[in-house]
Amino acid sequence: MEKPWLQSYETGVAHEIDLTRYQSISDVFSQSAQKFAAKPAFQNMGKVLTYAETAKLATDFASYLQNVLKLPRGERVAVMMPNLLQYPVALFGILQAGMIAVNTNPLYTPRELEHQLKDSGATTIVVLENFANTLELVLPRTHIKHVIIASVGEMFGTLKGALMNFVIRKIKKMVPEYRIGQTITFKEALKAGAAHTFTPVGLKREDTALLQYTGGTTGVAKGAVLSHGNIIANMLQAGEWIKNRLKEGEETVIGALPLYHIFALTVNLMIFANFGSKILLITNPRDMKTFLGELKKERVTIFVGVNTLFNGMANRPEFAEIDFSALKLTVGGGMATQKAVAEKWKRITGTPIVEAYGLTEASPGVCCNPLNIDAYSGSIGLPVPSTEVMLRNADGSPVPQGQPGELWVRGPQVMQGYWQRPEETAKAIDAEGWLETGDIAVMDEKGWLKLVDRKKDLIVVSGFNVYPNEIEEVIAHNDKVLEVACIGVPDAKTGEALKVFVVRKDPSLTEAELIAFCRQELTGYKVPKNIEFRNELPKSNVGKILRRELRQTAAS
Repeated sequence: MEKPWLQSYETGVAHEIDLTRYQSISDVFSQSAQKFAAKPAFQNMGKVLTYAETAKLATDFASYLQNVLKLPRGERVAVMMPNLLQYPVALFGILQAGMIAVNTNPLYTPRELEHQLKDSGATTIVVLENFANTLELVLPRTHIKHVIIASVGEMFGTLKGALMNFVIRKIKKMVPEYRIGQTITFKEALKAGAAHTFTPVGLKREDTALLQYTGGTTGVAKGAVLSHGNIIANMLQAGEWIKNRLKEGEETVIGALPLYHIFALTVNLMIFANFGSKILLITNPRDMKTFLGELKKERVTIFVGVNTLFNGMANRPEFAEIDFSALKLTVGGGMATQKAVAEKWKRITGTPIVEAYGLTEASPGVCCNPLNIDAYSGSIGLPVPSTEVMLRNADGSPVPQGQPGELWVRGPQVMQGYWQRPEETAKAIDAEGWLETGDIAVMDEKGWLKLVDRKKDLIVVSGFNVYPNEIEEVIAHNDKVLEVACIGVPDAKTGEALKVFVVRKDPSLTEAELIAFCRQELTGYKVPKNIEFRNELPKSNVGKILRRELRQTAAS
């Protein structure tokens, strides 16, 4: 097929990548650890791990899983924590041991956590103690046999670590009480693993590395099966894109987005670790004062974020006081970057936001703007190397150039399928390996793509996918609700916000009461921001609630 986008590639960027360079993610990180051994790899709250130190600790953790827990190859191990030093150690250790990492949002409600643990079949979990109380509530109904408890301070040495944990537990009271039998601390697990000799596992590119949970294009929470080869492909594709602008072993990258999210996982952790960069892990980017304090201490060269983060920072007066003279690249993804935000960011930092596009099922990178742009383009750019895109009509036929159509993608980064859901996989990936994205786009004569709409009812809140079906199902369980419908509405802070329309069964139901109910069952970003009570909801002739009409009335 024709690839008009190739003519728009920057000089020196290859059209194809060589997948045979690495056999596994562990192979990639092992080579980085050797090449950049003494260089800082990860930094968090002032504590630094070099590449060699990270690799040693990851091997210790892999040894613990292999020799102490004696987990078989392919076992699923969940990781439930924010951006801390333990995260890369745990993740690289899990993969090195030939096991499958299940990234788990630490802010999940018990209902959400139970679904993911049961669906993945995870038997082991690494959880930060701050969230262990949630795990306790669902543990008996899961397959979890081994619980490894991490604490914020344990990687900071005996004295400083003990002081940090005391403040977090006793003064700030950030660790709710929990009772889980037969646990081991992350630090103890590393020590136990170090006492044994790790036996290398012969990993291949087709082996599964991650179960990355997503709503996909249908709204049912599913695990996208991402192989070592899928992630390696996206690393190499991005590496080819950025190689002429960045220098190996010399970059400092802000890691403010949660690593359990595929965008941050691949971009912050995988791609820049392969480049030998120093990655600054920001545990709580919502604590803007502390976050900006970190930025003032470091000469950051690469910033990866989403529109809401850029907007929140750019609107802080002290942000303009930071020295951005070293900043080479700002990458935006996860959600559309708003023009006003991009322009303000460029005005303050002197660097444009380079927008990228992807989805979990593509590991996630599909398209990116060339790095030589100097201003907001409003486009998602061009397909990355070794990637094909096609715009199709509803009947599957290609659309004429310049006309909107659904975006389909084919490339080595496309997932293997959905975990134990062959029917859903068949719906998402056709017989020729094309992945249906569910997004509507337009391609110009030079191959540049621009998103114009979503095929389905996906709502993106601060870069996170939210599906109306899940929200409606939760609210429908409230005894005072007769009918409910959920839509997305524009929001200056989060890109989109959730609005629900409710027909009450009990007239006493209030907005505050319903929102409180939602907070018990849904992660924060899934809680509706607006609730409108109505006497009836628009329906089709077969009784289906018409969200389309609700969106139209909400916009008018």
